[in-house]
Amino acid sequence: MNNPSFDRTNLICGLVFIGAGLFFAIQSLGLKIGTSFRMGPGYFPLVLASLLVVLGLVIFIQSFRKEGEPIGPLAWRGMLFILPAPVVFGLTVRGLGFVPSLFLCAFVACFASQRMTVLWALVLSLCITVFSVAVFSYALGLPFERFGPWTRF
Repeated sequence: MNNPSFDRTNLICGLVFIGAGLFFAIQSLGLKIGTSFRMGPGYFPLVLASLLVVLGLVIFIQSFRKEGEPIGPLAWRGMLFILPAPVVFGLTVRGLGFVPSLFLCAFVACFASQRMTVLWALVLSLCITVFSVAVFSYALGLPFERFGPWTRF
């Protein structure tokens, strides 16, 4: 009897994408969908969820085309610094404002790399912050507080 060979990583990834896409598609059906020209609040989430399901199906089908490599060790350092970074941003953006919160978020995320030094993390965080303020505040004109109430004396 032949043992089927498949890529376990892609199989799991495809199933997770399909499950998440179906969950959000079902959730968006509770909202008004609208049409392509008059989009309702559920239109965009439904389209994104459908794309996620299609992407999951492609990955799932491809998992049976070749045998995959074994799953390696988890990158704990990356998870320890990347996952909390947006949480730090979310918890501080109203109080500190966009500029300090983004700088802090980028600074935390920088240390996911073992080769990152404090000086380079400061430089990279500063560059990301300046670029983001230029794009989102000045170029796009988004109305947000650059500096929040916690930074005022």
